[in-house]
Amino acid sequence: MAKENEIPEVDIVVDETAGVIREVKTEEHFRSKKAHENRVNRTIYVILIIMSVVWLAPFVFLVLQSFRSYLTENGGMVNYVIPKHFSLDNYRYLFEDGLFFKWYGNTLIIALFNAVISTFMVLCVSYALSRLRFKGRKLFMNVVLVLGMFPGFLTMIALYFLLKQLGLTQEGAIPGLILIYTASSGMGYYISKGFFDTIPKSLDESARIDGATRLQVFYKIIMPLSKPIVIYTVLMAFMAPWGDYVFASYVAFGKSESYNVAVGLYRWVNTADYQGYFTRFCAGGVLVAIPITVLFMFLQKYYVEGVTGGAVKG
Repeated sequence: MAKENEIPEVDIVVDETAGVIREVKTEEHFRSKKAHENRVNRTIYVILIIMSVVWLAPFVFLVLQSFRSYLTENGGMVNYVIPKHFSLDNYRYLFEDGLFFKWYGNTLIIALFNAVISTFMVLCVSYALSRLRFKGRKLFMNVVLVLGMFPGFLTMIALYFLLKQLGLTQEGAIPGLILIYTASSGMGYYISKGFFDTIPKSLDESARIDGATRLQVFYKIIMPLSKPIVIYTVLMAFMAPWGDYVFASYVAFGKSESYNVAVGLYRWVNTADYQGYFTRFCAGGVLVAIPITVLFMFLQKYYVEGVTGGAVKG
């Protein structure tokens, strides 16, 4: 029996026509359910906010330190986050020092070439493996999958001596890095192939019946439908050279004019004048992040569609 003045969550009603007992949920039940959902949502939001703060803290620190003057304050690492005097000294130094923008230009050139060539190769390989059936296809895919499990640094020494024989190290480091980044790019076909698999093959067959060639089917039918995966592939290829330090430092060893930004900035903080170059290093890191951040802000919709679309079917 319910206590006096207590509203039960569920009323018991006898349906005489059907001869069954039904539970009728009251308004109190729905209010209780809604309150539970609100508590769960608040908990999730709190967890996400904490994760965001932890994730964004290093970036906020980097930006704030880039505005700390190395003239009026210590240019090295300090035990406080917010600068005592905000200044553009570090950015002014970067613009006055032509070496940084030489590194920046080197990386931008490598990234642009890599984005174009790698995207073309990845899409061609992905389309061939998705649409064509030929002898050794599955064996090729399995071999590429196994080779992709080996870390790239295992081949660094061999690649360095090969590039050295071709004159693509030190002064020729930029074309050498472009060659290395693009040579094996076709091995990263997995996501693009998965996206192409989601496009009905009946479109290809209809075009082929109308007399279209494989190439015409590829760039007139498949490509217009594959904008998300194309943008995803371009972004991945464009981003890779900006953060590469290990191999780029080997190829351009001893020639500062051939450094990319990752190698150049590390050379700054790896000198005896570390205390003077740290804030300039932070300013350089901010400038490096700008092009990638802008691209992601404008293309994030297609990036997500490319990832999720390519993960549906392999």
